[in-house]
Amino acid sequence: MTRYQTIASLFAVAATAIALQTSPGLAFSSEAQQMCTGDAMRLCASEIPDIPRVRACMVQKKAEVSPGCRAVMDREHAAAAASRKREAAAQ
Repeated sequence: MTRYQTIASLFAVAATAIALQTSPGLAFSSEAQQMCTGDAMRLCASEIPDIPRVRACMVQKKAEVSPGCRAVMDREHAAAAASRKREAAAQ
């Protein structure tokens, strides 16, 4: 694997983690990777490969992410909130 491929892979993992930042138990979605990788590279490249820092950076710069990435982030956030609510109700 070349250095470029390694870096590209790290960006993809970081972008996916960012999109799913509110629900660590969910599997990484290909939609999140597709929609957010470019934003992660553009906005938070200096934080890669530190996933928690990339995550925080993307949340902080949410107003600057592309509409597609923002939609994925919003959907994942809503799903995670609903899951937490169901878990709390079950206890």
